[in-house]
Amino acid sequence: MAFEIQELPDIIRVIVLVNLHKGATVEKSLLKNQIDKVCTGYVCVETHDLDRTLMQMSDEGLIHDQGATVKLTEQGMKLGKEWASLLLKKEPILEVVAGLVDGSITGLVVILSAFIAGLAVRAAAFAAFLTLSSVAITNFSSFLLGGITEDLADMITLQTLMNYSLSDIPDKVDREKSLMLVKHLFKVLHKEISRSNLVAAVICGTTTFLAGMFPILTYLVLPKPVDIVLSLAIVGIVVGVFLVRYRSQRSKVHWKVTLLETAVIVAIAVVVALLIGNV
Repeated sequence: MAFEIQELPDIIRVIVLVNLHKGATVEKSLLKNQIDKVCTGYVCVETHDLDRTLMQMSDEGLIHDQGATVKLTEQGMKLGKEWASLLLKKEPILEVVAGLVDGSITGLVVILSAFIAGLAVRAAAFAAFLTLSSVAITNFSSFLLGGITEDLADMITLQTLMNYSLSDIPDKVDREKSLMLVKHLFKVLHKEISRSNLVAAVICGTTTFLAGMFPILTYLVLPKPVDIVLSLAIVGIVVGVFLVRYRSQRSKVHWKVTLLETAVIVAIAVVVALLIGNV
């Protein structure tokens, strides 16, 4: 099964996959209305265009054509999720990883600094809240602004490549329909990407704050020497289990390799932070 964006059915196929990637059964008429919304009032896709694409998708094993309704097959859902991840940016992998790493490192540095300096609970709590809040807010703002800029740049590149490929369609009517559909599709995607980046930035900031706050609260609340032991254990669990497991699953790399990489990076970051703090 070839999958290249070279014809009008290829674009319609992508829209169908993205709209149905969650496994819902949708009426063909509703699917046509959703595509018409992408065109924002312009008649760029007719019913026979959609029917032709759905027939091709059924032959390729991507959808179950049930007459008036359609539903993605297992293979179609996998492909739809990949396209949704690419176009809608709804897989905030980097944001979760950054939040867990930054929160864990910040919490670890605050705990070790308070322990070494022998800070009182009130002073340690003030320093911890101030430090952790600043890191979480910085992550939120940087991922929001940087994420939107990067994703929109990727969208422009992808749109340019699609336009270049579609410009070779010999039929003038189909070529104009295809280029117009791509144009309006990416206008819709720009709005979705901005929304997705806001969600991702919130996830990153929240993850950063929570990953650092739990061990810090443990250190501040519990009596010595249980406080330092249990708080460091929490950091170890977050880094060694949640972060490593998440990275390993997403990157398809063996967890032992991911564990070693994560441990080395966190250790270097913590040592450097402590050395700078003591200068």
